[in-house]
Amino acid sequence: MPPADVVTPQSLREWPLPEVDDGGDKHERGTVLVVGGSVSTPGALLLTGLAALRSGAGRLQVVTVAETSVALAVAVPEAAVVGLAAGPDGSLAASASQEVVARAADASTVVIGPGLMSKDVAGELLAAVLPRLGSTPVVLDGLALTALTPSVLAGVTAVLTPNDGELAALLGESSATGLEAAEAAASRYGAVVCAPGWVAAPDGRCWCVEAGGIGLGTSGSGDVLAGLVGGVLARGADPAQAAVWGQYLHSAAGDLLTARIGRVGFLARELLDEVPTVLRQLRP
Repeated sequence: MPPADVVTPQSLREWPLPEVDDGGDKHERGTVLVVGGSVSTPGALLLTGLAALRSGAGRLQVVTVAETSVALAVAVPEAAVVGLAAGPDGSLAASASQEVVARAADASTVVIGPGLMSKDVAGELLAAVLPRLGSTPVVLDGLALTALTPSVLAGVTAVLTPNDGELAALLGESSATGLEAAEAAASRYGAVVCAPGWVAAPDGRCWCVEAGGIGLGTSGSGDVLAGLVGGVLARGADPAQAAVWGQYLHSAAGDLLTARIGRVGFLARELLDEVPTVLRQLRP
């Protein structure tokens, strides 16, 4: 097992993100399509979408349930929000797959999973959408991870953003944490895995992110992480770079809030405003 590279501000400055010239426009910074939500969880999509924009993506589109789409569009006026039918459980229905595929054709990155409340629906959505994404990279989060199989990811460029419970589910175990588990999941699914504190690529490369703390273990924090990774992907980073940068942005934003507020008690939404500061600090 190769040693994990410790991620530091200097190592990130030496691995800079793709930049757009000052004369460029929002299209050149990429479009993120976020797919998910339910009648009871519109906030997950808000956090993911805003995180994508905060990490530098130029455009945001959201596909979610019609019942919350208008409120979400008002809350995130920067986004184009499409409302579709909900399933019996109030979650986005698998029938949304056709609209998702159509909009993915114009997207730089697709994020699937935030706010989904049905594992069965998530599985149907992935089976219908992933084989039709072509070369468009995808970030999978939340229930999309618990419904995932290696076969449905065949040929797909993906980053998985599991918490510890979701990482264990990916491996079919009751408990699995740390670098070894992240590496096992990366190998099994042929995808980059961005797990708490660690990033593992299927080619054997791995990284340790030592920033962050207990305060990041709060509702909505994972939705922010998925959006950060998606936003960096949309800017043109490859999956491993997007995962490493996304993980660090998330953790370093938490450190800034810890210094100002305390070890616990800050909110996931507050991470969003710290991200541009971290990005500024990391400029070469």
